[in-house]
Amino acid sequence: MFLQYIIYAGLAILVAFVCVLFIVQKIITTPLPIIKRHKKEYNFFDPTTLTEAKFPSIEDEPTLDLSVIIPAFNEEKRLSIMLDECLEFLEEKSKSSPFTYEVIVVSDGSTDGTISVALNYTERHTTSKFRVMELMENRGKGGAVRLGILSARGRHVLFADADGATKFSDYDKLDAALKNIAKSWQEDAIVIGSRAHLEKEAIASRSLFRTFLMYGFHFLVWLFAVRSVKDTQCGFKLLTRLTAQKLFNILHVERWAFDVELLYIAERLNIPIQEVAVNWKEIEGSKLTPFWSWLQMGIDLFLIWFRYNIGAWRIEVKQHSD
Repeated sequence: MFLQYIIYAGLAILVAFVCVLFIVQKIITTPLPIIKRHKKEYNFFDPTTLTEAKFPSIEDEPTLDLSVIIPAFNEEKRLSIMLDECLEFLEEKSKSSPFTYEVIVVSDGSTDGTISVALNYTERHTTSKFRVMELMENRGKGGAVRLGILSARGRHVLFADADGATKFSDYDKLDAALKNIAKSWQEDAIVIGSRAHLEKEAIASRSLFRTFLMYGFHFLVWLFAVRSVKDTQCGFKLLTRLTAQKLFNILHVERWAFDVELLYIAERLNIPIQEVAVNWKEIEGSKLTPFWSWLQMGIDLFLIWFRYNIGAWRIEVKQHSD
C-alpha cells in the first residue's frame, strides 16, 4: 500500500512538472527564432581603405563557389595556424581550377586580439576573399555561425572550427560527396565531417569518466534528436546555399548544441545528410568543460525535442524561387 502511494505520488509530481514545463515553454519561447543583429554587425571593415561596407545576404544570388565561416571566441593564439592552412589550401585550389572563395571570421564577442589577428589576413588577401564580422556580444558558437552564414556569398557554405582540429584539405572529400547528392546550389544537401571512425582511439586515450560522458551524450542525441548521424559535433560541415537558407533562418539554439538542432530540422525536412570520415586531432585550448558543458548540452537536447513536440518551436520554411 505504501509503495503504491509512493508510485502514485511520483507520477502526480511528474505530470505536474511536465504541465508546468509545457506552460513555461509556451510562454518564454517563440515558434520561430528572433534573430538579433546589431547595426554594426551588418558591416565589415576594410583595413586597406579604412572604410566599412555592408555584408550581402544569404537570400541574394551567389557570386562565389565557396564561403568558409569560422566562428572565433578569444582565439588569438590558435587562429593563425588554422587560417594559414585554410588559405594555403584555398589559394592553391583557386590557382589550379576555376574556383572562387571567401573566408568570413566571426569574432563572437572576443576580448583578446582575435579581431586584430583576423584583420591582418584581410590586409593580405583583400576583402574580396577575407572578411571579419565583429559581434558586439558573445552569442555562442551557433549564433556566430548563423550570422556568418546569413552574410555568405557562396554557392556552398562550409563552417569550420577555429582550432584547426580537422585537416582543411578534407574539404575535397566533403565537396565530392555533396556534388554526388546535389547537382547545384539550388538543391538540398548536407555533408558533415565525422570522427566516428576514431572512436576506439578516443576511448583508449580518454579517462573512464570522459568516455562515459561521450557515450551518454551520443545516447541522448539518438534518443531526443538525430538518428541518422553518428557524429553530430564535428565542426566541419558543408551545405548547399539553399539548405543554409532554409536551416539557419529557423534555427533556435545558439550555443554548443546548435549542430544537433540543425541536423534534427534537416531530418524532419528530409534533407539528404551524408557523413564523411575526416582527419581530426585534439587541439589544446578547448572552451568546453567536460561535465558542465555536457550537462548543458544534455538539457538542450531534451528541450529541443520537447519544444518541437509541444509546438513551442515550429519548422516553417520560406519558399525560394529558382
